[in-house]
Amino acid sequence: MKDIINIGIVAHADAGKTTLTEQLLYAAGELRTLGSVDGRDAQTDWLDIERQRGISVKASSTRLFWGDTQINLIDTPGHVDFAGEVQRSLSVLDAAVLVVPASEGIQGQTELLWEALSRLNMPALLFVNKLDRVGAEPQALLEELTARFSSELVVMERWEAAQTRACQVFPLDWEQGPFNDRLTELAVDSDSEAETCFLEDRPIPLPVLGRALREKIAARQAFPVYLGAAALGIGVGELLDGICLLPKASRQEDGPLSGLVYKVEHERGMGKAAHVRLFSGSIANRDPVPLRGRSQVEKVTQIRRVLANRQADMGRLAAGDIGALYGLSQVRTGDVIGEEALFREVSLTAPLLKVQVFPKAPERLTELVEALGELTEEDPLLDMEWEPEERELYIKITGMIQLEVIAAFLQDRFGLEAAFDSPSVIYKETPAKAGVGIENYTWPKPCWACIQFDIEPRERGFGFQFESAVGDRVILSRYQAHIAQTLPGALKQGLYGWEVTDLKITLTGGSHHLIHTHPLDFFTATPMALMNGLENTGCTLLEPMTTLRMSAGEEHAGRLIRDVLAMRGSFEPPVIHKTELTMEARVPVAESLSYPVEFGSLTGGRGMLSTRFSGYEPCPLELGKTAKRRGLDPRDRAKWILHSRNAL
Repeated sequence: MKDIINIGIVAHADAGKTTLTEQLLYAAGELRTLGSVDGRDAQTDWLDIERQRGISVKASSTRLFWGDTQINLIDTPGHVDFAGEVQRSLSVLDAAVLVVPASEGIQGQTELLWEALSRLNMPALLFVNKLDRVGAEPQALLEELTARFSSELVVMERWEAAQTRACQVFPLDWEQGPFNDRLTELAVDSDSEAETCFLEDRPIPLPVLGRALREKIAARQAFPVYLGAAALGIGVGELLDGICLLPKASRQEDGPLSGLVYKVEHERGMGKAAHVRLFSGSIANRDPVPLRGRSQVEKVTQIRRVLANRQADMGRLAAGDIGALYGLSQVRTGDVIGEEALFREVSLTAPLLKVQVFPKAPERLTELVEALGELTEEDPLLDMEWEPEERELYIKITGMIQLEVIAAFLQDRFGLEAAFDSPSVIYKETPAKAGVGIENYTWPKPCWACIQFDIEPRERGFGFQFESAVGDRVILSRYQAHIAQTLPGALKQGLYGWEVTDLKITLTGGSHHLIHTHPLDFFTATPMALMNGLENTGCTLLEPMTTLRMSAGEEHAGRLIRDVLAMRGSFEPPVIHKTELTMEARVPVAESLSYPVEFGSLTGGRGMLSTRFSGYEPCPLELGKTAKRRGLDPRDRAKWILHSRNAL
């Protein structure tokens, strides 16, 4: 049985991920001829929109073999607009290859990815790409990576002729010299056999050095660094050797069924494909597949291995492997297979913009709703909102390029032409202080649902937590479940019309009635109790923030500082190296939407600007924006009750 390793190629946009993936497949013998991004025939960029624009917009899976190892490889998008694809892919990986271009260095998304890998405690290998490009300074980059990422980097190669097409890389000598000293240091620290050899002044055998290095990599106490030029095929074979040092997948086929649907696609003819990483157990054709939190269990009709735009029948998906399941009509991206979740999750991005969508042909509005519903099944971050009363349709996006891609999908897949209103920034709100929410829904009979909440604000980024402090004799457990089920939806609109976050709600009192309580009463009463509580606590408006990392000539320092202050931002002291200035600033998203264009104009296109989401912060109400409430307001008690009882 071959070892399996599931890895992702991750990087900032234009770092060369897709080109590297193509070269890895070619070097492993999976491709007879090389494709390319520029030639619009790369294996993992096979969607029309990807080939037209020359960028990856979807995570794409493929597979190769190197020695005794099966490498399942996911090529992820680099552009921040599609970070949701990366976020979902990271949850199913054993390890990651972080690509850093030697010519551009560390960029905003590179830092975000490194932080995500750290939070996931995921082993990682670094590949310094584009060694051939003008401006490539590998030694300076390695020093910066050590200073900003980790002092545990282990450079595995030396290089020659950087910044030329004649560049080369050579593996360092494991048996002698400084590299042997570095490996010896790592081995003696963790391996008893290596320690004995060292104390007896004997050479440590190479297998022992390799074993110790693999153990350190798995524990995130060592991060191998390889170098090369993917476009020229330089350093690719050495990188494959390095990938085999990464920890392999666990193969618990006799364990409880546990898997994650990290991607859903809709295929013509085949229907819905659920891309699954199985952590434990196994699934075969015709097996029932339980989804956590769902009562309905469906059977798998077919299991296939997806190889970019090709597929192969598998028949059975075993623990540690990745495959596509067909026949699960209700499945959605993010669903957990089985009851036990063995994966790790991390948040890389959040949609910061909301946009209204219109069909260019008004009579096709229903078709547009269905199409966007399908796209939301594939990308839950779109979070489509359909308001049938107002006949208004909204989606959430992370950037304008994503909007262009959605328009292309609607046209190509559904034959729908869509128009979009100007995007608006997504604000949030949070309780301003602790308070109590009460609702006594006992009229008009028959009904009885009394609720008392304690509501308290929590630290930024906490999200929402609910707990109960009452027993079954006060409110039956099934009614408490109704309250817990209703609150997330009720929190979608607070006092200012935005989602309420960073709070804890505790059920502290209330009652049910053995005769008068209807099963739906607590669904009706919960939003009213919540809004009563929010009126008592008051709400603070929160606005999304972004971190700008700017590099430009030092002559622009004064203008950049003025721009940041004009955007209500704060900044770290600029760092000047030679004649180049680097500066980080934190500014509100609403103030900086057009700044990339202004920055490009200021620097004549020679400056570098990267952005990354950096959380929410309080915003004065007069500088922010309130949202129009959608649907009925629970504070309009009479109408809300009539609506809930289907009496309107």
